[in-house]
Amino acid sequence: MGYKSLAECVADLEKHGHLLRIKEEVDPYLEMAAIHLRVYEQKGPAIYFEKVKGSPFPAVSNLFGTLERSKFIFRDSLSRVGQLVELRSDPMKALKNPFKYLGAGLTAFSALPMKQRLFKAGFEKTTISQLPQIVNWPMDGGPFVTMPQVYTEDADKPGVLNANLGMYRIQLAGNEYIKDKEIGLHYQIHRGIGVHQSKANAKGLPLKISIFVGGPPSHPLAAVMPLPEGLSEMTFAGALGNRRFRYFYDDEGFCLSADADFVITGTVYPHENKPEGPFGDHLGYYSLTHPFPLMKVHNVYHKKDAIWSFTVVGRPPQEDTSFGALIHEITGSAIPQEIHGLKEVNAVDAAGVHPLLFAIGSERYTPYLKERRPQEILTIANHILGKNQLSLAKYVFIAAREDNEQLNTNDIEPFLHHILSRIDLKRDLHFYTETTIDTLDYSGEGLNSGSKVVIAAAGEEKRKLSSQLPVDFTLSGEFEQYYMVMPGVLAITTAAYTTSKEAGRLTAQLNLELKDQPLDGLALIVLCDDSAFTAGNIDNFVWVTFTRSNPATDIHGIGEFTKDKHWGCTGPLVIDARKKPHHAPELIKDPEVEEQINRYF
Repeated sequence: MGYKSLAECVADLEKHGHLLRIKEEVDPYLEMAAIHLRVYEQKGPAIYFEKVKGSPFPAVSNLFGTLERSKFIFRDSLSRVGQLVELRSDPMKALKNPFKYLGAGLTAFSALPMKQRLFKAGFEKTTISQLPQIVNWPMDGGPFVTMPQVYTEDADKPGVLNANLGMYRIQLAGNEYIKDKEIGLHYQIHRGIGVHQSKANAKGLPLKISIFVGGPPSHPLAAVMPLPEGLSEMTFAGALGNRRFRYFYDDEGFCLSADADFVITGTVYPHENKPEGPFGDHLGYYSLTHPFPLMKVHNVYHKKDAIWSFTVVGRPPQEDTSFGALIHEITGSAIPQEIHGLKEVNAVDAAGVHPLLFAIGSERYTPYLKERRPQEILTIANHILGKNQLSLAKYVFIAAREDNEQLNTNDIEPFLHHILSRIDLKRDLHFYTETTIDTLDYSGEGLNSGSKVVIAAAGEEKRKLSSQLPVDFTLSGEFEQYYMVMPGVLAITTAAYTTSKEAGRLTAQLNLELKDQPLDGLALIVLCDDSAFTAGNIDNFVWVTFTRSNPATDIHGIGEFTKDKHWGCTGPLVIDARKKPHHAPELIKDPEVEEQINRYF
């Protein structure tokens, strides 16, 4: 729908039974987030909080809590925008079928941003401390903006069409921030805003930043879209919302979205940082306190009837899961077309998105060889690890399309079964050590520092995976508690982690334990703190295994060896997925708050 504002979207959702109003005053400290989580878990409606304690502004959350509701919000524009992205990836389609794509050209034209100073009259001013001070998790360092649209311009090419609109978290208070004058930004340097900051730093200039909150729902979605190079987020927001992105510049030269409910303007000076965090994040753990860019607040603007928009992040699935599903609806075909030979890719939500990536590619190299092996898919994997946010992947599992035309990266267990039954563990693991990983991932031993591994499989099955252990299979000592996760995968509870050398000793001991036992049906063993939980369901398995391990230090194997600097093993792979002392704590709800919100349910 072409909503003019967030309020118009809220009214439309309420009219059609997609929104719940809470009239009672609600505490933004933990209570609002707890209510959101409870409603989201039940696949419930969007939530409108009429009275937020300590703030004059109402708030709304869970707008995108289900894919069905997201598609309802964009019911008039979704198909045309999909065509627009498709054309951007392959313009020849318009020449081959001009009548089919006629609407997409009109959509693109109508999406051009509109500049108009008259929009300025619709805004009033407030302060940071008057905004809803929403704290999601007990250990969070303060209130955060969790649904922001952060706008920056390129110092070399100023203007809205070369600007970046991204979703990076914003800490409003706490730590060492001066009340109402300073806030914190958390983003990774390879993101669009990081490039803009680097250019500003090189010129010795402060980076001007405008943070939009609210506005038509097409705006926050545009801020998280992995758009093709050269396609502006502001143009995309206009196309998706059937309404041009309206903007103007204030007297200090900051860009303001005329349709946003709130706009915070400020500057980031070169190399000025303050501690930001902790913050409960989408991997299911806290990201800890680290120095991040400091933003000096200039103004806080708001519309007359402004609504604060927020979400809650935590262990998937969460509202951003539905965000991701909607993005896939729109751009599913775009990324494979940008990487030659890639057929399908999926950042696995259950594992926190960035730690685990499934991909399918073509394997057409040297078809005359008697034994097919991973070759082309390895070059595709390298390309994936050099592509935007895909570069944050820590584990990449890639299969050859030719081995199974029906294989689907969204079906976790069948995909893993395909890989594990075909992988040659002596040959098909390829490590990237001493490299960068996601800033939010603490499985390495330093911020943004760790390793990656590509696990590739092509060719005939090399083993039949067993769904049950042999009747005479036994393990003793600290390995007595173990469960099958799925065919070929065994989870074993073992002693709590103490040192990095311990896993090697455990593997050696496990090697002795298994020396005389049949292992042909096993491909992967996971050492963990709680094998019953890990094997409880496939989501638990991928979350524990791939968020609590750093490939180069935590992958071992039965009969492991190194040849010409290549690592492999003759028996099952072993991943040490126990909690380590340097890991961030996992997110746990506050039991008292959970009890308090029962009155709403």
